[in-house]
Amino acid sequence: MSSYPRPTELTLEVVKEPVEGSCPECGAEQLMAYPVLGEVGWLQVVKCQSCLCSTSREPWTLLGPVDVLVNSL
Repeated sequence: MSSYPRPTELTLEVVKEPVEGSCPECGAEQLMAYPVLGEVGWLQVVKCQSCLCSTSREPWTLLGPVDVLVNSL
């Protein structure tokens, strides 16, 4: 039996944090920071919510939001 409880939520949501500034493509002031899984692995990105232009893409941990015991050693 797993030590992790079964999720009670029907869907998962990504927490998006607002970022100050404006989009270099469309000028909208709707920038948000959040994690994504891209072709190179997990990334922390800042994207415009109007046109989806990426203003920042930085590598994150190997497993993204999954925290394994070895990371705390």
